[in-house]
Order: sequence, then structure tokens, then C-alpha cells
Amino acid sequence: MAHESPAVLTEVTGPAAIIRFNRPRERNPLSRSTLSELQAALRLILPRPDLRFIIFTGTADIFLSGAHIRELAELSHSGALEFSNLGQELFQTISEARQTTIAAINGYCMGGGLDLALACDIRIASPDAVFAHPGARLGIITGWGGTQRLTRLIGKAASLEMLLTAGRVSSAEALRLGMISRVSGQPLESAIALAATSLQAPNP
Repeated sequence: MAHESPAVLTEVTGPAAIIRFNRPRERNPLSRSTLSELQAALRLILPRPDLRFIIFTGTADIFLSGAHIRELAELSHSGALEFSNLGQELFQTISEARQTTIAAINGYCMGGGLDLALACDIRIASPDAVFAHPGARLGIITGWGGTQRLTRLIGKAASLEMLLTAGRVSSAEALRLGMISRVSGQPLESAIALAATSLQAPNP
């Protein structure tokens, strides 16, 4: 019987670590097992002095689709609290990382996946990327810091519209709002190039 491939793949290229979410058939959900794999990857990457950048990306046309809804429905009260705390702690760790963090958003970026992208320093998205916090349609709200980070980034009015209507935002609109810094047909390659360019810049 073949073993299932990891949900989180890590690759090092020069001074950058690339963390790739690798469950495209399931739409790259942030399940408990995926968060655990992400936590393990970060524990290895964060202490390394040779790594100055961490790039997050997805597979196929999915960056991340957020929490695994079926899994959420089965959680007990204590299990849900533990899951929420794990996501909060992980994304805060990303936000506070010594390395420059870049979200190379290759497609759908939803719910908790958007929370992760918002925790990064820089966000580069493909032209067909789609952003949303769909929790309002499910009677839930994100618990991983997205409400605060989104508001700080794009303002209260635009954030409330996204959170309360669960409306989808295109890359072009995300760029206009300031949610992302760049649109690129090859977001991962652009992120790697940005890291390389930053290393070549003279010190002030």
C-alpha cells in the first residue's frame, strides 16, 4: 500500500526555504495534520541563520482553502479550542519570524489560508487568484488572526465587507485594496527573484 505524500513539502533554494502545501485533490485544507506538519517544518527552518526568506505556496490552482470543514464539525469544544490556538500560534510565529516571509499565492486563497497569507510580510498573487473569508456563509468566523491583520492592511470598511458578506475578491481588486503587493503570472518565481534581488541590494 502506497504511503500518502506529505501535506507540506519543504525545499531550500539558496537563502530561501519554500514551503509548499500539497493536497490539491482536497483543495489544500488546513487540517490538524497539515498544521502539525507546518509546525514541524517551521521548527526546522526558523533557527537556521543561512535562511533569510520563507516562501509559502500551494499546488495546481489552490494556495490554501482554509480549515477542513468536515473535521471542524467533528471537533469537541476542547478540540476546537486546541485547533484554534494552534493556528493562532503558528500564524503569529510566521508574523514574528526573523526571516522575510512571502506568500506566493498561486490560486484560491480562502479562510484560514488567507489568514496565513496575511501573516506574511509580502503577498504576490497570480492574476486568477481569488481571496475570500467564507465563514459568514457557514455561521463561523476565522480565529487565526485574520480579522485583525486584514483590518490593519485594507481598513475597517473593506474588511467588514469581506468578512460579513463572504464575498470573493480578485487579484486586481486585492492589489487595489493593498491586500497584495504584486500580481504575477508566476508568483513563486517572482518571490524567489524578489529574495535574490533583496540580497543584492547594497546596505544603507
